[in-house]
Amino acid sequence: MPTTDTIHTAPEAEQRIEQALDELYAVFARLDDTALVRDFLGCLFTPVELHDVAKRWLLVKEIDRGTPQREIAKMFNMSLCKITRGSRELKKTDSAFRKVLAMLAAEAAEQPE
Repeated sequence: MPTTDTIHTAPEAEQRIEQALDELYAVFARLDDTALVRDFLGCLFTPVELHDVAKRWLLVKEIDRGTPQREIAKMFNMSLCKITRGSRELKKTDSAFRKVLAMLAAEAAEQPE
């Protein structure tokens, strides 16, 4: 998954970055301790970066609820480009967003009221 930073990264460094991402994906797949995940993310990201990640997740949930994109933009002070990206990702056939939202909905349905 190349990024705009890829242009400025030596090929050897890019390979290490991809390996680090694969390692992080595997770590997150194994973690089941919310406090540890919170602490780990707090070490890895600044509060501003975490805030941005949270806003991106909220926008995905709002799109899924049917909230208009312009309303989401006002609600979270976000650009329509970010919201459109989230919307596009939700529309993909094998959307990871869709899978996670379905998992959360299933868990919520299992919870006693």
